[in-house]
Amino acid sequence: MTEVLTDSRSIRIKGRSFLAVVLSPDLPLDDWLVRLDDLAARSAGFFLNRPVVLDVEGLGINRAELTEFLDKLADRNVRIMGIEGAKPSMISPGMPPVLKGGRPAGDVEVPETEVPDDKTAEDRPETAASHAPAPTVAQDSRSSHPSLVINEPVRSGQSIIFTEGDVTVVGSVASGAEVIAGGSVHIYGALRGRAMAGSVGNASARIFCRKLEAELIAIDGIYKMAEDLPPELLGKPVQLWLEGDAVMAEKLN
Repeated sequence: MTEVLTDSRSIRIKGRSFLAVVLSPDLPLDDWLVRLDDLAARSAGFFLNRPVVLDVEGLGINRAELTEFLDKLADRNVRIMGIEGAKPSMISPGMPPVLKGGRPAGDVEVPETEVPDDKTAEDRPETAASHAPAPTVAQDSRSSHPSLVINEPVRSGQSIIFTEGDVTVVGSVASGAEVIAGGSVHIYGALRGRAMAGSVGNASARIFCRKLEAELIAIDGIYKMAEDLPPELLGKPVQLWLEGDAVMAEKLN
């Protein structure tokens, strides 16, 4: 039986970039888990409600060992949202999806939780599970401030992620670098990498740059690659904004 669609509107599919913690264990896994438990005890709640990717590149384990390892992480309330670097033979139905294309970001600072001296060992956290507040991730500068100012160029491989507001870069954004903002992106230099404004749903966000040479720009999930940018604007000071589903651009005076 064929169903007739009565709503002709298309489904809008957007891309999103999110910051996740990547765990890269080493062998033997049981010893690594002991170290993970020690880290969790010193920083209670670090993994609570935090997206975590498991990097198994070069680990040399088989499917059964990976399944057992995922179970042990789940016992510690470490929720794995994806697996990176896994061979097809290691993956079985029900496992988290295999992720590809991850780009490096800076290390995540793990804050230490102070444990009172008179606290007994039984009172201390035994696993990564805890109800303590999650700490701040260094790259995702979540604060009450509506803007983030970067007083230096953004180098290749770096990612600036600030979903709460505008990002201003006093310098250039190199090829292979990216700036992701919940608000607008202001670049007082050349934009040679990627800039994504309105990344959490903000169609009024804009991108400003002194010299447009971008690999990719996006506003509210609508993308344009380098080859789609108006050639007459390349190398010029430009602002870009969204009208409907179209990215508009004009030269700044």
